[in-house]
Amino acid sequence: MSQNIPVTEITAPGAKFTDPDFTLDGDTRAAVDPRVLETLWINTGSLCNLTCENCYIESSPTNDRLAYISLREVCQLLDEIESEEMGTREIGFTGGEPFLNKEMVPILEACLARGFKVLVLTNGMNTLLREKAKLETLHQRFTGALTLRISLDHYTPYIHALERGPRSWKPAIESLRWLSDTGIPFAVAGRTMWDEDEASMRAGFRQLFADKKIILDADCSEQLVLFPEMDESAEVPEITTACWGILDQDPASLMCASSRMVVKHKGDDHLSVQACTLLPYDPRFNLGTTLKASWRAVKLNHPHCAKFCVLGGGSCSA
Repeated sequence: MSQNIPVTEITAPGAKFTDPDFTLDGDTRAAVDPRVLETLWINTGSLCNLTCENCYIESSPTNDRLAYISLREVCQLLDEIESEEMGTREIGFTGGEPFLNKEMVPILEACLARGFKVLVLTNGMNTLLREKAKLETLHQRFTGALTLRISLDHYTPYIHALERGPRSWKPAIESLRWLSDTGIPFAVAGRTMWDEDEASMRAGFRQLFADKKIILDADCSEQLVLFPEMDESAEVPEITTACWGILDQDPASLMCASSRMVVKHKGDDHLSVQACTLLPYDPRFNLGTTLKASWRAVKLNHPHCAKFCVLGGGSCSA
């Protein structure tokens, strides 16, 4: 068994999400054809300064299963986008914590200089705050092109700390105030795992933003993104070709129709292109070593495909 495959990613024979072509009931499994690579996601490395209770990528201060990506490797990806005329408009960065990567700011500058919109998912801790001056300079040079999305799981310090730890709240709020004051585009990512409906969640965040003088619209789904929770052990239905009509859903709306995520697995001398941001380790969703090779249909053969994307309507992009 490869060291890159967590136990939770291995499906037992005769279980759901095992056969790439058919569900357990024998129905044809749904697949998503690629359209345009609107967003390229780049995982900067799986190391993180926090150990969150429900991290889908299992990031922590000791998880280095995904190695740091380098400026040189990112530039190679940007070159491929250009040479293959892939039509990409946005480069997204996730981790781990992206700002633990020592080359993060030069990587951002390289993407911005080529005219891409850039989105960075960060926990807003001191690793971000120590780069304030450099990020303000990038904002001044490329006004409106750089967006930071800060993870704030709940609008109360106590519940947020249940997920991210007791010292995670204060720096995250400081980061949000700084972004609000400087005018750098930003958003907040919360989670819908607290048995609260969306209206209550948005009302709670609205009050928090008002109390902390953070200028952000809690009713805007792009400024306050509320992600459905991911639990691989949860009972979810498999998605068949008939589901598109039953759910009145266009497969083109799913992330894997318009995005890919690049990772570097520990020990590899090459990059790997995964189908989406949610499945960095699963070899069934490793689509090759180049963006061009990855540009093929994705079988919805994982619980995350059903719960987060199809039924939950989740998308990591801006």
